[in-house]
Amino acid sequence: MPTRPCRAEISTRALEENFRFLAALAAPHAELLAIVKADAYGHSLALCAPAVIAAGARWLGVTSVEEGIAARALALSTETAAPTQILVIGGIFPGQGAAALAHRLTPVAWEPWHFDELFTAARAANAAPGSVPIHLEIDTGMSRQGADPHALAPLLGRFDPGSPLRLEAVMTHLFAADEAGGEITQSQLALLDQTLGRISAAGHFAEWLNVGNSAALLAGQAPAIAELAARHGMKAMLRPGLALYGLTPEFSPDFTPPVASAEPASLARAHTALRPVLSWKSQVVSVRSVPVGTQVGYNGTFVATEPMRLALVAAGYGDGLDRSLSNRFSLLVRGEHAPIVGRISMDQTVLDVTDIAAVAPGDEVVLIGSQGGETITAFDHARAAGTIPWEVFTRIAARVPRVAA
Repeated sequence: MPTRPCRAEISTRALEENFRFLAALAAPHAELLAIVKADAYGHSLALCAPAVIAAGARWLGVTSVEEGIAARALALSTETAAPTQILVIGGIFPGQGAAALAHRLTPVAWEPWHFDELFTAARAANAAPGSVPIHLEIDTGMSRQGADPHALAPLLGRFDPGSPLRLEAVMTHLFAADEAGGEITQSQLALLDQTLGRISAAGHFAEWLNVGNSAALLAGQAPAIAELAARHGMKAMLRPGLALYGLTPEFSPDFTPPVASAEPASLARAHTALRPVLSWKSQVVSVRSVPVGTQVGYNGTFVATEPMRLALVAAGYGDGLDRSLSNRFSLLVRGEHAPIVGRISMDQTVLDVTDIAAVAPGDEVVLIGSQGGETITAFDHARAAGTIPWEVFTRIAARVPRVAA
């Protein structure tokens, strides 16, 4: 049966090309972990996980054990070589240890009870010594999740010889990597360097240093992270998210070079190489002509000041179109920007198409993507709504089908 014409088209080819570009950008300094958490930033885990694995990703990053189980099933249907490693970035919750082990998920841990849960599950499963990999997260300044770098002894003790738990990686989150100056990032890396020294002095060694997001990679931080890792006998891993889906993070303040070389070469290359993966589209449902004085939408927040032609679109805030964009944003119809008039409804939006010729029912409407020579990006939505593109993507409702394009 034909469905309501509101959909998100996902270009798996663009996703694969983006991953390969980012992997080449990181090489030879670092391995990449592809972030597919939050249903692949709203793009569909089912479509995106197999695509990045096909592109060469050996690691996937998810939020939860539940997402990890879904990712494992997708990986099993895609893998042709070594098993994909799946990192549960948000950690485990009570009672999830057994499932994490059963599905071969790698948890991030930083709380003592994380280790208790995993140790108990491992013992119940008769796990061999060192067979359960853990990524120990260090709080280097974000104060969100991560262990106190000055109080690691009780956690490191969980990796004693004979324990089923193995310190596979040390990780942190560079929470200001999109600041062009980089001072906060440098202070985080300095604290991490000291912490790694204390870990090795205590007789513990990890294979991976798991640090850095899209902004860190595109700002050219991979060599510095790799150098830090090498000083401690480790290999570097970075975790691109937004760039994977074709958007270049915006740096604050912008790179406004007094000379052309001030913008990192990696960022300049990304501007031209990365391709958006998601396009959000709907259709014109009906078109009507209205006279001067006509009120449009709930509470009549728009009143026609001239005879107008209005197009009704099958998309609203129930689909994820931010209601705050009412009367202050536009969508693409026939390759032109059509202003939103009146309040966005739950299921519908009204556009002013007075100056766009021959708009008719069935015409495609682009909410995110390109049409003709015009483009609307998730950054455009974010600026108008006072938010960030990550939220724009993840707010697109589950009722909007994600279809491969």
